[in-house]
Amino acid sequence: MSEIRFYHLTRRPLEDALPVMLERTVNRDRRRAVVMAGSEERLEALNAHLWTYNDRGFLPHGSKRDGRGPRQPIWLTTSEENPNQAAVLFLVDGARADGVDTYDLVCTLFDGNDPNAVALARKQWSGFKDDGHKLTYWQQTERGGWEKRAEA
Repeated sequence: MSEIRFYHLTRRPLEDALPVMLERTVNRDRRRAVVMAGSEERLEALNAHLWTYNDRGFLPHGSKRDGRGPRQPIWLTTSEENPNQAAVLFLVDGARADGVDTYDLVCTLFDGNDPNAVALARKQWSGFKDDGHKLTYWQQTERGGWEKRAEA
């Protein structure tokens, strides 16, 4: 079973939180990642943002449009695909994946200021729990870090 972490964004938006998490995954943990977005529009916005979010560097990534999936440290998609053999999956903006068992770690990031996103996250939590996955719930702190608030 995969470890699944729910990240409740309450202080910083996805555009601030996701790059930091991807940096840790790729640079420190030496793992590859897939980011699955809920729409093509969001995917394109994230694609542009990951090149420019930091004036000291960028996160190397690609998508179908760029090709070379097996060589990409971070793969951006709206569908269930893992061409770079990633161990970590990030689900953002309501993206859903049935094949979470193929990943060591799945991180679901959701906007705590959006009641629909919160409701969807609760539904996903229940489904993953019923499937027997190890779950943890993290909420942003006022200082910008994360605090573990629940596990199942």
